[in-house]
Amino acid sequence: MELKPLKVKVSVTLDENIVENIKKLAEEDDRNFSQYVNLILKEWIKSHPAK
Repeated sequence: MELKPLKVKVSVTLDENIVENIKKLAEEDDRNFSQYVNLILKEWIKSHPAK
């Protein structure tokens, strides 16, 4: 049985234009806002490994 990764609820403050852009991109990708932000952050972390 495969376990899903744990999710942690966080609160962040973002610029209004960033939120609007993410909402549009998420909708185009058929994802909700949180799923899309998670995806963006995973891709950024993968391309910028910790030193």
